[in-house]
Amino acid sequence: MTWTEYVFARRLGKAPSPGDVVELAPDLVGFHDLTGYHVLEMMEKMGGVKVFDVDKLVVAFDHLAPAPTVRAAEIQVYIRRHVRSIGLKNFHEVGEGILHQLILEKYALPAQFVFAADSHTNTAGAVGAFAQGMGASDIAAMLRLGKTWLVVPQPIKIEIRGSPSAAVTGKDVVLHLLSVYKAEGLNGRSADVYVERPRDFPMDYRATVANMSTELGADALMFVPDEETRAYLERTRGAAPHIDFKPSGKYADEYAVELERLEPLVAAPHSVDNVKPVSEVEGVEVDQVFIGSCTNGRLSDIEAAARILKRGRARARCIAVPASYAVFRQALEAGYVDVLTKAGCVVTYGTCGPCIGGHFGVLGPGEVAVSTSNRNFLGRMGANDSKVYLANAYTAAAAALEGKIVDPRKYL
Repeated sequence: MTWTEYVFARRLGKAPSPGDVVELAPDLVGFHDLTGYHVLEMMEKMGGVKVFDVDKLVVAFDHLAPAPTVRAAEIQVYIRRHVRSIGLKNFHEVGEGILHQLILEKYALPAQFVFAADSHTNTAGAVGAFAQGMGASDIAAMLRLGKTWLVVPQPIKIEIRGSPSAAVTGKDVVLHLLSVYKAEGLNGRSADVYVERPRDFPMDYRATVANMSTELGADALMFVPDEETRAYLERTRGAAPHIDFKPSGKYADEYAVELERLEPLVAAPHSVDNVKPVSEVEGVEVDQVFIGSCTNGRLSDIEAAARILKRGRARARCIAVPASYAVFRQALEAGYVDVLTKAGCVVTYGTCGPCIGGHFGVLGPGEVAVSTSNRNFLGRMGANDSKVYLANAYTAAAAALEGKIVDPRKYL
């Protein structure tokens, strides 16, 4: 079987065919402050906030956290009241981290079905979970009923071969895939990703690729578990489940990414698939740099930024947001936070504010940003005439250092 078929067969007893409509129970369900209000409101309309299994629910305050407005604070008060009433243990307060990062760090396992009221739930595919974002009403119904329905996707195979060159990370892999398949190009498909050299493509990189599979339109993107998966789960959970999977299935499409051939890439405004080598956009003046988000707020991203920014003081405004408290603590202990703050960066943790143009770094009229986040749509990070270039942490940090887009490899 393919990995996608294997994951469904474990739950259903047999592998369904692409296009089949199946009903299944979730292993994990989540929401955050921005969507949680709508989930709970819908559940109240269904007769009350009653959860099929409270241990399978994860809630995190991350999008408008800390609350920047009275309305945001009111919503958080409303959600706190409900999570306390059901005795929720898996509740993560302001500052603990971004929902997707917390699910990856603490909860998701290979071959699980993970759903949350946010489009970037796909991030958990980094450990081989079938993870998918859904709307608030779908999540509300799932929490009440303990089941949901899916249209079985058509699996495709992606191979990641070789070892990455200097300043090339998981962000460049997913931007490359966007240049090949284009935005929404994998609608109705799931991508099974096989890594030729597992230790050369670590979990941080995998999480970035899985996260931005949303931009590809994939129903899910799952890294087939390997030695890197086991090492990560043993490090973060103390143990890794045994998976008895031997790939033998046929795929509708196959594509190989040759890491040695990649260079740092950038998605120029205003589309995620407007992908260019960094050399083609060098010299673009930059007002603000954002290093963080559920896409690139992991330790390797903060380390990459520190490697560049240790060379001097940033000329562009720079905001760095490790994706969780745990990542922040690791970065602090490693000295990366000290490097970033000495370079003039504002550092916090566990908020989505800059990514969504919500707070903590909203762009003004005509401003240009380089961001390690996942979307560069018109008005995404602030004013409607602002511009966002998506890049990896090396490229973003180099742009902060020089106040313009440059090739980061000259600093390595």
